[in-house]
Amino acid sequence: EGGNGLVDFLASSPFPIPSNGLEAIWNHITRYRTPLGFERRYIQAPVQANGSFAPVLFEEQALFASRVPDNPYPNRLFVFLQRILAPARLEGDVLLVHENIDQVKEPRSAWVYNAGQRRVRRAPNIAYDGPGTASDGLRTADDLDLYNGAPDRYNWELKGKREMYIPYNSYKLWDGDLDYDDIIKPGHMDPQYLRYELHRVWVVDATLKDGARHIYARRTFYIDEDTWQIAVVDNYDGRGELWKVKEGHPIVHYQVGVPWLATESLNDLNSGRYVIIGLDNEEDGYTYDFSWQGSFEDFTPAALRRAGRR
Repeated sequence: EGGNGLVDFLASSPFPIPSNGLEAIWNHITRYRTPLGFERRYIQAPVQANGSFAPVLFEEQALFASRVPDNPYPNRLFVFLQRILAPARLEGDVLLVHENIDQVKEPRSAWVYNAGQRRVRRAPNIAYDGPGTASDGLRTADDLDLYNGAPDRYNWELKGKREMYIPYNSYKLWDGDLDYDDIIKPGHMDPQYLRYELHRVWVVDATLKDGARHIYARRTFYIDEDTWQIAVVDNYDGRGELWKVKEGHPIVHYQVGVPWLATESLNDLNSGRYVIIGLDNEEDGYTYDFSWQGSFEDFTPAALRRAGRR
């Protein structure tokens, strides 16, 4: 498939010793994230240069197809539903994604339900450098999870392994006693809640193919050797200048053995603005449910309208 899809995929991270950049990035895309599915609540906050922010509260469910008994969709990686709970002007908007393994054979499918219009429509822009949901233009669709989606617009080069300081064991950032105001400051998150450790990473360089379109002409990924979770991304503009830096601040949900992120941050070095995705410190209770039981019927376009009215 030219590296743009996988065949005979079974579970997660199929290339324990990658021989090229595409294999390494597929290890991230397909890494282990849940025994079956999950439900979670979190905020996304676009932060202005002066530190002001307006959080958007999301609720998500996802189901990983390869872990479903008698899976009827062998080319499906996961199905994903994202619902906005607040603020009121966005409440009830819902995004549905069917993410596929072999994206040459069957590209990603996405739909949105607009609560104001009470209408479901196809959303082909939920991919590549389409605008990220409710992010004030600060992230692209494929910035979420540090990278997601089809890799076909880039040439991928494996640069090898190196040691570097990356975000790690970010439990202080995940502390339920913190308010969002404690963490979110002008220009960046408060460093006293961030932790970095020396770890081995795989380095992958992605350069935009001739004739392909994306706002990032080049991206360098630093992938944690232990989890295959991308730790840091350097994003370059069309002039070759470093433009945006993305970090994933990891934790482990030990009760299910799942590596995850306390939050992601994406800093625009030109504007001084940034966006964070994943904080849940002010939300009530434990905001992750890895025992959540869903079915493929919960992830259909017909189910979108019901999801928006919950």
